[in-house]
Amino acid sequence: MRGGERNSRAVFLNIPYDGAFARLYLAYIVGLSGLGLRPRVTLGLPGGKQRLGRILGLLDSCAYSVHDLSRVQLDRSRPRTPRFNMPFELGMAVARASGRHGGWFVFETRPRRLQKSLSDLNGVDAHIHGGTVEGVLRELCNAFVASGRPGVPAMLSAYRRLRRQVPVLAREAGAQGLFGARIFDDLCFAAGKLLRDELAEHPADGSAPVRGASRG
Repeated sequence: MRGGERNSRAVFLNIPYDGAFARLYLAYIVGLSGLGLRPRVTLGLPGGKQRLGRILGLLDSCAYSVHDLSRVQLDRSRPRTPRFNMPFELGMAVARASGRHGGWFVFETRPRRLQKSLSDLNGVDAHIHGGTVEGVLRELCNAFVASGRPGVPAMLSAYRRLRRQVPVLAREAGAQGLFGARIFDDLCFAAGKLLRDELAEHPADGSAPVRGASRG
């Protein structure tokens, strides 16, 4: 999960790491895996003054990035603050887009809210997922369009099966929650296997038209 040579299938996944986002976190893992992509996250990167450089290295190693800016509300703990990591890392991706990093995509829960929360991106079409698992899967398919990949129904089935496996995966990883480096790798591996199983059981769900990927 560290930076290195650019991987044409790697996607930097910029999301909030908390329990309230767990469903959508799993949906992003399943959706990206189903599209033949490799999600990469900052989980496991050490802290300290070198962390920013490591994030930039990880970002540069990915051909694409997905930035979920749906978490704009104040948190409950004091002092009550919004979450700035996601827009900050989006800014890093936009700045690097003309260099090693390629396309970036913005995801949101509500339509038109991005124009208010980050007006510098006016004119960019955000992918609105409505805060639902199906919405995340649908908008990932709209952002990364490819042929021969599972459709949303197959991805939803794989997602439900992955959720049922979470307690076992967490126990085997010795994880207290979903947001850790080891369990993230295990979730990606399990998602890939479940999606292959879905395609084997329901091959008709694997067709999708080829169109140009949207950006924004």
